[in-house]
Amino acid sequence: MKLSQFRYTLPQELIALYPAPNRDESRLFVVHRKTGKFEHRIFKDIVDYFDEHDVLVFNNTKVFPARLYGNKEKTGAKIEVFLLRELNREQRLWDVLVDPARKIRIDNKLYFGENDVLVAEVIDNTTSRGRTLRFLYDGPYEEFKKTLYSLGETPLPKFINRKVEPEDRERYQTIFAKHEGAVAAPTAGLHFSRELLKRLEIRGVEFAEITLHVGLGIFRSVDVEDLTKHKVDSERIIITEEAARIVNKAKAEKHKICAVGTSVVKTLESSVSTEGFLKPYDGWTNKFIFPPYEFRIPDMMITNFHMPYSTLLMMVAAFAGYDLCFEAYKAAVKEKYRFGSYGDAMLII
Repeated sequence: MKLSQFRYTLPQELIALYPAPNRDESRLFVVHRKTGKFEHRIFKDIVDYFDEHDVLVFNNTKVFPARLYGNKEKTGAKIEVFLLRELNREQRLWDVLVDPARKIRIDNKLYFGENDVLVAEVIDNTTSRGRTLRFLYDGPYEEFKKTLYSLGETPLPKFINRKVEPEDRERYQTIFAKHEGAVAAPTAGLHFSRELLKRLEIRGVEFAEITLHVGLGIFRSVDVEDLTKHKVDSERIIITEEAARIVNKAKAEKHKICAVGTSVVKTLESSVSTEGFLKPYDGWTNKFIFPPYEFRIPDMMITNFHMPYSTLLMMVAAFAGYDLCFEAYKAAVKEKYRFGSYGDAMLII
């Protein structure tokens, strides 16, 4: 497959700037792979597509307020720092992206918050945009983390072109978020409400949780026409023995396994035994899924509508089938579905 095959025309006004008023009341576009049939529903109708002992697999990662704004010493130049991950807790070391990168050099000091409540020094250049920062903070770790996060902003993707609002802190987070470490939300999970989970539970649907700490790599553009040459950033994943047990039992008994989001699909497909069962795993994955691809674990998938040329769209095309995926996207544009992280959902069965 070539990059140019993942172009489609997305009118700007279809990119959702705000989430639906209620989590489970966004629209749901249902794609039937066997028949090629489309249905238009409301997300909470998803219950109709599951039977007793089917399994929904969620990503329980938690987004942290990763975007900081500060000033450079001496010049006072405004700088944006995007926290990627903590490298060393004791030394307060963080892997970050800085913008504009060309102005930031090793030994520069950066100041954040009123009265420069937090100071960091640049100690390493990791990439052209990336840096390692040491935060200079003498208090206890918990106090430092609290200060850092109070200065941080919810890291909405750049295509949500508006100011971040206080409500985003709660809405750009799934209701099952537990383990902190993501810089972007696993957006398919944003559609689930507690009431909907209860209704699925009453129906006899079982839940499994994995963790994939979503990195900024999902927004990184693909710069090569030949997709086999594209390299994906590594992301941390955790599949517990309990999650593997729930999934494998359903698989053995021929029940449906539904991955809630591309991050779950990637995680499940990153740790498969030769017999096609899920293996517990704690480590990293840089798996890049694009057509053609044979899926071993999930047979259903819930996802949002993704941007043109994105690796997420490529995965959806692999799961739905390339032609059917693009037919569905064309119909979604025509029916004015909302695209992006705060947009509507698609169920592929």
